[in-house]
Amino acid sequence: MEKQKRNRAALFDVDGTLTSGRTWAGFLEYYRQNGLKRGTHYAYLAYHYPLYFIHKLGLISVGQFRAPWAANMAWYVRGDTLEEANKAWKFTIEYIEQFWRQDTVAILNRHKEAGDLVVLVSSGPLPLVQKTAVRLSADHAIGTAFEIANGRYTGRSLKPTCIDSYKASMTKEFLANAGYNIDYANSYSYADSMADIHMLEMVGNPTAVYPDDNLKKLARERGWELYPPQSKID
Repeated sequence: MEKQKRNRAALFDVDGTLTSGRTWAGFLEYYRQNGLKRGTHYAYLAYHYPLYFIHKLGLISVGQFRAPWAANMAWYVRGDTLEEANKAWKFTIEYIEQFWRQDTVAILNRHKEAGDLVVLVSSGPLPLVQKTAVRLSADHAIGTAFEIANGRYTGRSLKPTCIDSYKASMTKEFLANAGYNIDYANSYSYADSMADIHMLEMVGNPTAVYPDDNLKKLARERGWELYPPQSKID
């Protein structure tokens, strides 16, 4: 009955929307501070930084750059038990305390007070998104799952990576499987990047939050709400 009543959702991206910093930076900082996975770190940067520059040249989209960035974070926990990896998740949650955007967290809290179903949808590692949801008292978390075999992470992520169109499809599938009948036309989404465009398009009330230049331009063209107000983000 409760699930039937809560048919309006508020979907929130995390990095850049609820935080001004990047949670992945906290995740990598854990390994740097503890002198762990140095070879993995160098390999990770060597693989992904060329993609970053290719993206900056406009040859690939932000989603095409960020999808492998998110998926290959699984390299860092390769061979770790869930307990060992949990230390990295815990450190990251503590790290991002300094970066919460209190204004958008306040929007999230208003949705909770209104009785809306609050869902975090991020390309980040699912265990980290889940811990972030607990920290913010959100109802559900959707993210990129990492493969586990015999109680240890394999270093591979499970497809699909929760980015671009998969943010929308994974959200709809998750909520349907959980028994919710969401009225998406009456629901809300909040995000900052063109990599979130499909999650914004899936609801009747999309808001571009601290948007990148491309998303800001698109939001204006489509008449979507901008937050903070346009005069404050120009």
